[in-house]
Amino acid sequence: MPRTWLTERFGLTVPLVGAPMAGVSDGRLAAAVSAAGALGMFGVPPSATASWIEEQAQVAAATGRPYGIGLLAWALGDHPEHLDAVLRVRPALVSVSFGDYAPYVEPLRAAGITVAVQAGTTEEAVQAEKSGADVVVARGSEGGGHGRDEVATLPLLQGVLDAVRAPVLAAGGVATARGLAAVLAAGAEGGWAGTAFLGCTETTLSPEGRERLLATGETGTAYGRVFDVAQGLAWPPEYGGRALRNAFYDRWKGREDELARNAGARAELQAARAGRDYDTAYVYAGQAVGTVRRERPAADVVADFAAVDELLGRFATAR
Repeated sequence: MPRTWLTERFGLTVPLVGAPMAGVSDGRLAAAVSAAGALGMFGVPPSATASWIEEQAQVAAATGRPYGIGLLAWALGDHPEHLDAVLRVRPALVSVSFGDYAPYVEPLRAAGITVAVQAGTTEEAVQAEKSGADVVVARGSEGGGHGRDEVATLPLLQGVLDAVRAPVLAAGGVATARGLAAVLAAGAEGGWAGTAFLGCTETTLSPEGRERLLATGETGTAYGRVFDVAQGLAWPPEYGGRALRNAFYDRWKGREDELARNAGARAELQAARAGRDYDTAYVYAGQAVGTVRRERPAADVVADFAAVDELLGRFATAR
């Protein structure tokens, strides 16, 4: 298995981070990914309480392996208790991204926590390094969940690797050992994968949502702000979300200003989420969703990623 900054920093056997998917990943998924030899994370939704963060951290830490937590920079101003809770539990890695993250980098580092910042452009990556981030995540537009939709992973990764000296992880479309081998060969210190774990038994995704996910092919996602606007979430407008395309998205795409004033649409989305109706409710996922074909444990997904060793060995032999 290749040894990289990521594996050495956290004592991993696979150079991979399980992305902090707020609303889908909690301490159970983070623990399963970490126990299998990668680094698991859970994401903190804006509505989370400090006690929830501490409870999930306890679950994630139970294996004795390093784990991480993902924070939303735009939400921390209204929820300083999120940062306070994270500083109390002290995970090995914290991702703080999407908004003004700079004020939070040094407090986290001062607590002995490795800080990652996700970047969707090379300019963002340079700013992340200047802020003091320990590692930059080059997140391409293929990725599921929130981020920029401006540059695909491969061109972004090349630009970021040339522009920064900090270690770089690659996110967006990294869903199998082949994808991980590609970004490692390009110079990344590891992969950052979310969609690959969406079919896992340890996620909080409902059975109906998982069924919808497993039936979706590679062209079945769409990027935009429809679901955020419908919920009244204060995501910065440059960070839309990639999710499974559905009837609600198609109806409101391009009509976001009208949607923001439509209380009925918001109630419809809330009811659909409660009723697990995924013609209206959302499942965030990336373009690699077509590679997720069956429900299985996170340990099996990490084991599949471990085949990167054979792929890179084949490359070395060919040379």
